[in-house]
Amino acid sequence: MFNIVLLEPEIALNTGNIGRTCSVAGAYLHLIRPLGFRLSEKEIKRAGLDYWEELNPSVYDDYDDFLSKNPSARDRCFFASTKAQNTYAQADFKPGDYILFGKESAGIPEEILLSNKEKCIRIPMAADKRSLNLSNSAAIILYEALRQNDFGNLDKSGQLHRLKWN
Repeated sequence: MFNIVLLEPEIALNTGNIGRTCSVAGAYLHLIRPLGFRLSEKEIKRAGLDYWEELNPSVYDDYDDFLSKNPSARDRCFFASTKAQNTYAQADFKPGDYILFGKESAGIPEEILLSNKEKCIRIPMAADKRSLNLSNSAAIILYEALRQNDFGNLDKSGQLHRLKWN
């Protein structure tokens, strides 16, 4: 299982979408305060659909609180940032890893990035663009981590509803 960490998320709809992605991907969601919304807001539940109720994300007071309660994150955390020099495809993801994303308006503080330079990753994009949507970014990187690990225990084949493949 992988861990998605949102540092000071600001938009309920993005967090709801990420929660839904975590649920279908078998990942765990961690939220680090301050949050730009209440977890009871209808937008977060609408975006997360019925998956949000089963998700039960962990919420932390701050980044230090998160690290103290998740000591393995000190060694097995990747930091997704448009400022990173390595791409997410260069990362060697292992089950149990954490992938941390910063808030929509500012990203991860540069002090955290500098302290973790080798584990900072980015999604390649046009040089004149600022960033992708946070929920899209989380999905892209989470599914790369899953791909590198043969998608873990996820169901890799689907079935038609009315007809049969064979």
